[in-house]
Amino acid sequence: MNTKLNSLPQQGIDSARRASTSPVMESLMRLGYAVRGLVYAVIGVLAFEVAIGVGGSLNDPQGAIATMGKTAIGTFLLYAILIGLIGYALWGVIRAVFDPLQKGNDLKGIVERVGYLISAVSYTLLALATYGLITGAASAARNGAQGAQTQQTAASILSKPWGPAAVAIAGLLVIGSGVIQIAQSLRADFGDQFQPYALNNEQRKWFIQSGRFGTAVRGLVFGLIGLFLFLAGFRHDPSQAQGIDGALAAILHQPFGPWLLGIVAVGLIAFGIYSAVSGAFLRLKR
Repeated sequence: MNTKLNSLPQQGIDSARRASTSPVMESLMRLGYAVRGLVYAVIGVLAFEVAIGVGGSLNDPQGAIATMGKTAIGTFLLYAILIGLIGYALWGVIRAVFDPLQKGNDLKGIVERVGYLISAVSYTLLALATYGLITGAASAARNGAQGAQTQQTAASILSKPWGPAAVAIAGLLVIGSGVIQIAQSLRADFGDQFQPYALNNEQRKWFIQSGRFGTAVRGLVFGLIGLFLFLAGFRHDPSQAQGIDGALAAILHQPFGPWLLGIVAVGLIAFGIYSAVSGAFLRLKR
């Protein structure tokens, strides 16, 4: 009897682990990757328009979602995006807790799994903002909202005696995340959790190249966001903290800024394509 009782927690864990890779969860995960790809592609397209001087805007994910919500099929898109964001957030929790990608419990594995959990929190907040947009709270999802939230959070933390160090360390962690993404793009192991089943050799080649370029550019953008966060802690100035739109604006204001922004915009589009293809044509390794 005691043996059966002792095995109940393990049975519960095993059941939860099986559910985490069930067909329903995999469908949600696929939609999540597709939505993530759509968001990054829209950010990239709008930034490219800025770079070549034909309009556009520098957006963060909330701004990109708000822009899509204004299209002719905006309501449908917003509901699909909301479900996808929820699915991707759940996938982040699953990757962190149940480790279906077998990252392990060593230092490197723990760091990656913590990163998945942070991603889950980020996409949960984005889902809440999207829900606010659907229900009419337009201010819940708008361009620059994420940057403003980051600055508000940084200001709150900086008011504590330990705040500047905490913000600076958080910035270094985000920089580290960007460096890891760039390293993954060089090693081409950014998509090691997937196996292709509907791509021929030529399509797979383009998929890999798109993923490498897009992941490297996304890593660069994350590195800039981390740098701004580090400076906010180092200078005790929350206004230094920026989101994706702030990072893109900083690139634009550099020498040859439009050219640099154009390259980064194409990279974000490439990352969006890679993410969308991941959801549509790849399946999770068991």
